[in-house]
This record gives sequence, C-alpha cells and structure tokens, in this order.
Amino acid sequence: MIKSRLCDLIGTKYPIIQAGMGPFSNNNLCVAAANAGVLGLLSTSGLCVMDRAADDWSYQDFCRTAEANPDDDMATVLEKVLKRTYRLVKGKGGVFGINVMVSAELKDAAKILIEKATQVREENPDMKEYFKVIFTSAGDPVGWKDTIKNAGFTWMHVVPSVKGAQRCKKAGVDVIVASGHEGGFHTSWEPVHSMTLLPAVVEAVSDEKTLVCGAGGFVDGKTLAAALVLGADGAQMGTRFLATQESDFAQIWKEGVVEAGDRGTLVARGIVGPARWLKTPRSIEHQINTLKKSPGVYLGTPDDFTTTDMSLIDFENESLRATFDGNKEKAMMAGGEGAQRIHDMPKVADMVQTIVKEAEDILRSVQTKMLA
Repeated sequence: MIKSRLCDLIGTKYPIIQAGMGPFSNNNLCVAAANAGVLGLLSTSGLCVMDRAADDWSYQDFCRTAEANPDDDMATVLEKVLKRTYRLVKGKGGVFGINVMVSAELKDAAKILIEKATQVREENPDMKEYFKVIFTSAGDPVGWKDTIKNAGFTWMHVVPSVKGAQRCKKAGVDVIVASGHEGGFHTSWEPVHSMTLLPAVVEAVSDEKTLVCGAGGFVDGKTLAAALVLGADGAQMGTRFLATQESDFAQIWKEGVVEAGDRGTLVARGIVGPARWLKTPRSIEHQINTLKKSPGVYLGTPDDFTTTDMSLIDFENESLRATFDGNKEKAMMAGGEGAQRIHDMPKVADMVQTIVKEAEDILRSVQTKMLA
C-alpha cells in the first residue's frame, strides 16, 4: 500500500489532499474525502464575503450544509460546521482541516476563523484526533506560526514558487504545497508548471522537518505516482474531487469539468488575481476583456481592488452567481488543466481507491521495468 511521510504526520490512509475549494461550500465533500482515507479540507472562503449584501447567496449556501443559520455570524457558522464534520467522521478515522485565505484583504477574517477553530477544538478535546490541519493560502505565511502551531495544528501552506516555499520554511510551515500553473481557479501570476516547480521546491526545502506536496494537474494514479517519484510526500487534488457525486458544487459546474475535453481551460482575471476557467463562450469573453482591461494578469504584474477595472470583478461575481443558479448562458466555472482527463463523476471513496490502485500498479511496474 502507498504510504508517505504525509500519512505518518497527519494520520491519513493515503497521501492525498482534497483541496479546500470555494466559493461554494464543500462541507459534504470534505466529509466524504476524510472518510475515504485522504485529508479533507473545509473551504471557508464562502464565509469571508467582503460585501455581505451582494454575496449573501454564497454565505447562505455555506450555512445550508453547515447545519447553521444564515443569521449566524462567521465564527458561529464555522463552529457549527466543525462540530458537524467531527460528528460525521468520528469513529471512521477521517482526518480533516480548514483552508483559510490569509491575504491582506482577509487578514482580520482569517484571524477570527483560526481563533474560533482553536477554541472549538480545545473545548472538544476528542476532536483533536480528527481535526488536525490548518491550511493557509493566498497570502504571506510569516506571522501565523504562533497562532497555528502553538494551538497544536499541523500547518500547511500553498505556494507557486521556490521563493514562496523558502518563505514558508522561514515561517515554520510543516507541509508546503507547491501549486503549478495547471491548477484551477486561483493560479499564480507567473506560469511555472508542476513538472518544473515541484522538484525545484522539493530540492529547496524538503528535509526531516518540512514536507512537500504537489498541486496543479494531479487527477489520477499516474499523476500521484509522478508526484511521489519527483520527491513529494503527496498530492493535492481539487478539480478531480470537484467532479464527484458528493461534491457540493453546482451540478452544471461538475458537468462542465467532465465535458471539458482537450484544451478545455483558459486563464483570465479571477477575483484575487489570475484564474483558470473552463473554456466556454462566457469565459472566452472574460479572457478578451481581461487582456484589454487587466493585462497584468498575463504579464506577471499583480494588481488589487484599487487598480483593477471593477467591471471585470462584477462580471466574475455575476458569473459565479449564475453558476449557483444553474444559468448556463451566464455561468463561468473554474477548473484545472487536468479537467481534460476527467471523464466521469464517481463516488469519492470509489475514486480514491481507483487512484491509489493505479498509482501502486504504476510504481511496481516502473520498478520492475527499469531496475530489472
């Protein structure tokens, strides 16, 4: 059976991380992933809406599968979803965590979420056997060590570069996730892909105290095996988990992944920077407008809400709401390059078993063929 240092560190059966994708909730997906033997991550981006009046639909969607009330504040909703997740994985060996965006715009919200997560776990000591991970993203990891590690969590952070990985090591991150440009939705300003990025990050920071996992393009046993051969301790998968029966994402989004096909994605503006979208007439229109109004997306020049043409962000928000409503004409759905290799919508447990068996068979085969 495949096993890695990631499994030993957090207690999962397999070295796979289910990405904490948003903006929809993934509360049911996380439970299914954790109970299938991989690390399940709860997304919290749906709770961090910057304009509650405009984005209340995403907040209400999160509450719906969190056993929470839409009138609850962000911290209360998180408390309820953590207790729900714990109840549903308890006794089944499921390991889970939360993904928290720590960008400058969301720093205050991130602090509230992490402090609430710590409080809930301390008040429910048995939860520590299952709720083990804080996964931070979309911001600088430096400054979060005391808050996260002193609370006893395993800390993971995702980066798109060797420089970012070295920053994580300085910060004290336990597991650095190197995310190649193949990844869906939020992607890096510079297009460095997994085949280059992952081994470079492994060489730069992996040691007895620091683990590295790959993300971006990992969708099956072949790519999991490749990550392990490249020196990683595991692989994070987002788009593959999105297109499953238990996934909370809108049905048209899941179907869009399955139907993507060859060259089925593109990069355009996406809420907090460059994003990879499934290729549709709507996303092609957005790509054209991005090139005209926010060319820095393609030039590696970061911008923010103060310098971006707000019509682009309005378009994105309208498109995500349309996806939630099932409006195919106006919907715009994110997805990784690996979408073109996804052709079904299985149950999570069946999918995990298929991925693991394929990876095991490949690794045995490579050893037999190459070292005979």
